[in-house]
Amino acid sequence: MKKIVKSDGEWRKALTPLQYEVCRKKVTEPAFSGEYWDFKGDGTYRCVCCGAPLFDSSDKFDSGTGWPSFTRPVSPDAVDKHEDLSYGMIRTEVTCARCGAHLGHVFPDGPPPTGLRYCINSVSLAFEPKER
Repeated sequence: MKKIVKSDGEWRKALTPLQYEVCRKKVTEPAFSGEYWDFKGDGTYRCVCCGAPLFDSSDKFDSGTGWPSFTRPVSPDAVDKHEDLSYGMIRTEVTCARCGAHLGHVFPDGPPPTGLRYCINSVSLAFEPKER
């Protein structure tokens, strides 16, 4: 996968202020505030920064957390994982493998078949409906 690299100024111009804060500065949008936390469309969730496919709607579930939650990415190489020790916690950050955008975190408390919960900020996603 070809990596996308832009300057901070280029990201600021390409994104809304909230998208920039979440995707480039690792801020978390408030729970139950994002467009996709309870969205039920059939399709693909893409990175809002670069358009890379990240998650399929068939892997989305209601975690009750107020953020879109998925059991897995569309492919193992769609996202990267990093240790996150911020705020006195030990978590695993999830970023877009193509552009490095902060997406959210993954936790080991999800449903089968993976047992994982990819807890993702709505603002880091763009939804593409399946063609009928």
